[in-house]
Amino acid sequence: MSYNQQPPVQPPFTPPAAGEPEGRPAWARKRIAVPAALLIFFFGVGIGSSGGGDEEKAAASSEAGPQPTVTVTKTAVAKPAKDEAGKQTGDDKPAADEDKTATVPNFVGMGLQSAQDKAQEAGFHGLASHDALGRDRMQAFDRNWKVCTQNVKAGVSRSTDTDLDFGAVKLEEACPAKEEKPLAAAGGKMPDLAGKSVKAARAVLDSGTSITVKDALPDGRWVLVESNWKVCTQTPSAATPLTGQPVEFTAVKFEETCP
Repeated sequence: MSYNQQPPVQPPFTPPAAGEPEGRPAWARKRIAVPAALLIFFFGVGIGSSGGGDEEKAAASSEAGPQPTVTVTKTAVAKPAKDEAGKQTGDDKPAADEDKTATVPNFVGMGLQSAQDKAQEAGFHGLASHDALGRDRMQAFDRNWKVCTQNVKAGVSRSTDTDLDFGAVKLEEACPAKEEKPLAAAGGKMPDLAGKSVKAARAVLDSGTSITVKDALPDGRWVLVESNWKVCTQTPSAATPLTGQPVEFTAVKFEETCP
């Protein structure tokens, strides 16, 4: 074996061409250039696809043709025919409700509750009652009162819309020969209130009047339920002009005698 063999001769160095990277062989440059071109192509396609979305939608909309239009039509309601006077005519005219009438029963002598029940059975529903003795008492428990008078005479025919008013007293009381009329301060003067209930006397006067009520007897009792007390004396006296002055009454219970 010979040890004088020479090493292989290296090819001469060739400088790179203009515009090419230094020190890279041509085969390496070709392999890198191909993928770069492909990347540019794919990126270009992607950008074109995303940027043209609105155009694609507009094109699809135009290809689909004109959109349908929804039209709402109002139907006119026919109004009833009217004559020249403005009244409805023909079959369109509503039937008028005829005024119902009924015969008014006789309620005098009946218990107030029974009288009201009978009135409703006859078709009358506008019912009221008042104290026939003029004491201005309330009929809190109708069964404890009886009818003395009625505002509409028995036996006559009246519209069922008529209001019926009953004058009543308590069961243990006698009906008055003549029903007491409501009191009034005629002509702005003090009326004669002697013998009237304190409650009725108070109702006659202006609501702003200052009123004092005292027991006419020396017992000094409080006058609580004023409809159970009657006036004995009054100040100012009857026929005195009322000018806003205070009013004073003395009173006793109805079953008692004024001193």
